[in-house]
Amino acid sequence: MSATRRTRLRLRVAPGAARAAVVGRHGDGWKVRVAAAPERGRANDAVLDLLAETLSVPRGSVSLVSGSSSRDKIVELA
Repeated sequence: MSATRRTRLRLRVAPGAARAAVVGRHGDGWKVRVAAAPERGRANDAVLDLLAETLSVPRGSVSLVSGSSSRDKIVELA
């Protein structure tokens, strides 16, 4: 039986940006900008897509743990 290793990241998200990017540190987390608007989960999906692409992990390995309607989010990487 193998244990799955998981890591959680704190994010501060700025939706509606000109382009998506991880822009640097923000307190004990990371500042992320996405172009998607914060409506119907579009910005959340854009954040998860950006992290998966940036970290070269499958999209299914990245999930939102908390902050679905907040700028401050916690995501989990499997």
